[in-house]
Amino acid sequence: MQDGIMELMWKNAHLYGGNLSYVEQLYETYLMDPNAVPQEWREEFDQLPKVGDSISQDVPHSPIREHFLYLSKNQQRAQPSAVSSVSSEHEKKQVRVLRMINAYRVRGHQVAQIDPLGLLEREQIPDLEPRFHELSEADYDTVFQLGSLFFGKEEAPLKEILADLKKTYCTSVGAEYMHIVDTQEKRWIQSRLEPVRSNPDVELESKMMVLERLTAAEGLEKYLGSRYAGAKRFGLEGGESLIVSLNTLVRRAGKQGAKEIVIGMAHRGRLNTLVNIFGKNPTELFGEFEGKKLVESSGDVKYHQGFSSNVMTDGGEVHLAMAFNPSHLEIAAPVVVGSVRARQDRRVDGSGDTVVPVNIHGDAAFAGQGVVMETFQMSQTRAYKTGGTIHIVINNQVGFTTSRKDDARSTEYCTDVAKMVQAPIFHVNGDDPEAVRFVTQLAVDYRHEFKKDVVIDLVCYRRRGHNEADEPSGTQPLMYAKIKNQKSTRTLYADQLIAENVITAEQSKEMEKEYRSQLENGEHVARALVKEPNTELFVDWRPYLGHQWSFDCDTRVDIKLLQELANNIAEYPEGFAIQRQVQKIYEDRKKMAHGAMEANWGFAETLAYATLLAEGYPVRLTGQDVGRGTFSHRHAVLHNQKDATSYVPLQNIAAEQPSFDIYDSLLSEEAVLAFEYGYATTTPNALVIWEAQFGDFANGAQVVIDQFITSGEQKWQRLCGLTMLLPHGFEGQGPEHSSARLERFLQLSAEHNIQVCVPTTPAQIFHLLRRQVVRPLRKPLIVMSPKSLLRHKQAISTLEELADGAFQPVIPEVDALDPKQVKRVVMCSGKVYYDLYNRRAELEKDDVAILRIEQLYPFPEDILLEILSQYENLETVVWCQEEPMNQGAWYCSQHHMRNVLHKLDPKLYLEGVGRPHAAAPAVGYISVHLEQQEQLVNEAING
Repeated sequence: MQDGIMELMWKNAHLYGGNLSYVEQLYETYLMDPNAVPQEWREEFDQLPKVGDSISQDVPHSPIREHFLYLSKNQQRAQPSAVSSVSSEHEKKQVRVLRMINAYRVRGHQVAQIDPLGLLEREQIPDLEPRFHELSEADYDTVFQLGSLFFGKEEAPLKEILADLKKTYCTSVGAEYMHIVDTQEKRWIQSRLEPVRSNPDVELESKMMVLERLTAAEGLEKYLGSRYAGAKRFGLEGGESLIVSLNTLVRRAGKQGAKEIVIGMAHRGRLNTLVNIFGKNPTELFGEFEGKKLVESSGDVKYHQGFSSNVMTDGGEVHLAMAFNPSHLEIAAPVVVGSVRARQDRRVDGSGDTVVPVNIHGDAAFAGQGVVMETFQMSQTRAYKTGGTIHIVINNQVGFTTSRKDDARSTEYCTDVAKMVQAPIFHVNGDDPEAVRFVTQLAVDYRHEFKKDVVIDLVCYRRRGHNEADEPSGTQPLMYAKIKNQKSTRTLYADQLIAENVITAEQSKEMEKEYRSQLENGEHVARALVKEPNTELFVDWRPYLGHQWSFDCDTRVDIKLLQELANNIAEYPEGFAIQRQVQKIYEDRKKMAHGAMEANWGFAETLAYATLLAEGYPVRLTGQDVGRGTFSHRHAVLHNQKDATSYVPLQNIAAEQPSFDIYDSLLSEEAVLAFEYGYATTTPNALVIWEAQFGDFANGAQVVIDQFITSGEQKWQRLCGLTMLLPHGFEGQGPEHSSARLERFLQLSAEHNIQVCVPTTPAQIFHLLRRQVVRPLRKPLIVMSPKSLLRHKQAISTLEELADGAFQPVIPEVDALDPKQVKRVVMCSGKVYYDLYNRRAELEKDDVAILRIEQLYPFPEDILLEILSQYENLETVVWCQEEPMNQGAWYCSQHHMRNVLHKLDPKLYLEGVGRPHAAAPAVGYISVHLEQQEQLVNEAING
């Protein structure tokens, strides 16, 4: 605490003592004209805390002091003066002026000069014309009150007001923020835009920074274009100001105390960002262009690769991370946000000050991809908020070959989706890098102040085609005729600085030569790169690396600890009124804790979480309705029936326990699952679970499953221990509530990439969940979790099975059959086992053994062979499944079973039994469902 106070006093020491009068004079000047004070002081004053709920312009003290001095000198003559009368006509015009001022704030962006090509078709906006407000040129010299404008004065002639409004809202920056409901946020934005007219003076040092970064951005593209002509690189040419923006963002966020910045972006400009912002060695990049194999796995193309590095800022060292990104444009955005939330949780940062998410988008994808909306909708929710994301749209004004607005979108801007969360949107001309720098500072400060999302629409162009081998003039002839003659952003800015006598033409050329020389020498070209980073900023993945697949894992728990934890999680505060059915569930759990009842699914699952927490592993569980569970089995969150307060027993096991986070998610699969993937890849020591409401609904997140979960390790060497609970089972609920599409996961299974399991007992789920974290191997776990088995009278386990058992990849025959009498073996997975078992009992067949394969991938061939070897007189073997035969495990797992049978006896043939081939997963009529179930069970048992 003492260190914190001393640090604060040290930071503010320059504002006091002998400097006080000087600082006060500077602040007086700043209030009248922010551009009249040095940039560093302007930034200091910009970030002063706002007092109270209202943000209004501070009042200079000097006029007040002068007024009191005047009164003291003229006391004798001081007389009450009559109130001056103002003509009603002038009052009317004053109202019209205020209305016009508001029109510029609301609609000025619609005529702002934000398109560097000048091709953007803008409609006439009558609201911005004085005549619309019944004002004319005859009123130009009339002095009017400025109302709430932050122009540093109380009144000005109409001509001056109009000129300043146009400069503020209609030049290189088009600020779109009046859709925000919160008045304080709007006033804050006005207080930053209007005093400097959206055009602050830029000091020499900052101008040189801008030129140097533009030199780097353009220099890399030129070098790659000449050295690797025609090679795909998805260059940044036409959007080089992005590098200025990112450089400004990193420095600004670092100064505000950020320790990590995580960036997600598609391919446009990615290589440039990696080299010029992250400090990736150009030599490594050249190796990728030349096709050198850099990893032992399948790998990915160079413009999908991630990276991380550390840079130094005025606020200290900042860790930068670039997320790996597949070609599915916007899907990386929620992954980034998930990774950021994990980092914030690790730092116990509830406000989001220490880790900043930045998502860089393309204009077409930002407008077109639904996951953008989902990610925005998550931004202020308990489970997924991160203190706001900074969005930068690289607006090329064309998506591949589509540039017609009435083809690309139905909205005015590609960024209009952001209005749904009232995010401010700053449209900016990419050929005005000083304006880009200004709105970036504004965006970083807004996020820091209000902890909300903010959007920068970087309006630029794409000098080449979609990639460098593409010829764009065939589809955009006018645009590319204009681009052909368009000077580059760097050339325009260098010419500006030469005209301002900041640099000479020779100095400009020398900067270009110096950058090219650094590239050719393989030197790092990012500024402030830390060569020996502080490793405390990293997650230590070493304990999880290099592990080979193994079925063995000790997941036992001391039975006394188990009983103690079981009692704890069945308790809730005295006087806490819970609903009657929930109370019965908790009373039963107390009985299970004492061994008076056998454990059911909800008890075993909850106890698995409790044991992991007791051993120091955090647990995070999200998804639709996970607090209760879709099928009302979990009830991990209790709700007081009197006052609607909630209580989570698993959060109250011990005083210093790890976190247990459980959140009901918004009704999204794609963004939520992507978020949890990002979270899990950043938190290797935690059990991170996403549960689908029904397993069928996971197909709404198929992109995440294909591009990240099943292939991320092979493409990018990204380990991930995410667990997916997908309710699966054929109970007559129809085609959309039966199948979690087991076949899709098995088809995606290869190279030991994921685990696919179908547990059928409480003990199995207990040990399976524990194995996922206790074992240092990090692989995604796909669980076909049950529905009807949650309360099935036979799906029970003893407390001893939880304490002393282990997860069994194959559960052998449970009855005491004579192995020599067994002539037929039925293999199955999931709840169909209980139907098979009960039918066999009804028929009193003692020559049929039933085996449960609880893990379908990696397939336990050796374990299955060992179990089958005891049946010396085996004649037939059948695989039985509830799913149609073109679905389920049959097609993707039969070769594993055949391998085992071939080793056992080459003459044995594997039969398959299930529902008939079908386009839909299940039938919609319960009578047909029951008939099919009866038939497949009988056929499996009887042959």
